[in-house]
Amino acid sequence: MSLTIREQGIMQQAITGDLYSRFIAYLDAKPRTVEAYSKSLRVFFTYLADNGISRPAREDVVAYKAELMQKHKAATVTAYIVPVRLFFRWAAQAGLYPNIAEHIKGATITRDHKKDALTTRQIKAILQAIDTGALAGLRDYALLALMTTCGLRTVEVMRADVGDIRTAGDSAALYIQGKGRDSKDEYVKLPATVETAIRAYLQARGKVSASSPLFASASDRNDGERLTTRSISRIVKGRMRAAGLDSDRLTAHSLRHTAATLNLLNGGSLEETQQLLRHTNINTTMIYLHHISRANNNSESRIASAIGL
Repeated sequence: MSLTIREQGIMQQAITGDLYSRFIAYLDAKPRTVEAYSKSLRVFFTYLADNGISRPAREDVVAYKAELMQKHKAATVTAYIVPVRLFFRWAAQAGLYPNIAEHIKGATITRDHKKDALTTRQIKAILQAIDTGALAGLRDYALLALMTTCGLRTVEVMRADVGDIRTAGDSAALYIQGKGRDSKDEYVKLPATVETAIRAYLQARGKVSASSPLFASASDRNDGERLTTRSISRIVKGRMRAAGLDSDRLTAHSLRHTAATLNLLNGGSLEETQQLLRHTNINTTMIYLHHISRANNNSESRIASAIGL
């Protein structure tokens, strides 16, 4: 690719940070998205600098993607490539640099879930192993019961306040700020047993206000402070291990998969499960249906029986 002197200078600005800063300022996105894009672009420009590339061409972006694929999973590669594509699209629209990343795809991401769901027996074992004689036990029992029956994400649990427990029709409900949302405009209905568990925990905590976090730290150093998503994940993982379930494929997100799977297995429709999980696209929910259909497919046993095995 032949670049003009002006284009060469512009790309040098990008590598040194000037153009990069203009692009970040241009983005109209949530702070966490801007932070992620910023990190990804820094990695790309570091790659260019380390390889002495001052006039990147399409083949350089392809080579960058190939190097990423040697080191990272498909989802991570895509997360690094998308901001690069957006950067060069912006640069081309602004008349600053050719769009050398156009049509360069991210890595192919499998639609299979990265984490496993729990069986009915396994989730019962986890909950039964929790000693509710102490505050932390009351909290963890209520937290895991809520996440399992309502399919909540860790970030939704973290954002929940005491005052978010309200009513929806004739049921108690927890109003939540879902993924990508700016307000608590969605809710999940609380089964009576889950509401009882939550209120038992809140009563044991003592006086709390409507703005207090629904689930709080019970440690001496951070007592009463809001749990982080990392803390919630650690609590769930610890309770799984205490019940003898220790696998890289079992995490806090497994509880969300469990909610979807058990709802479908016990008569819930695809549309009801989509509403429960708050998926904007029903195709995302259909992945669960595919897994259940395959799990109930006994073809292998029929074949083995047919040949006398």
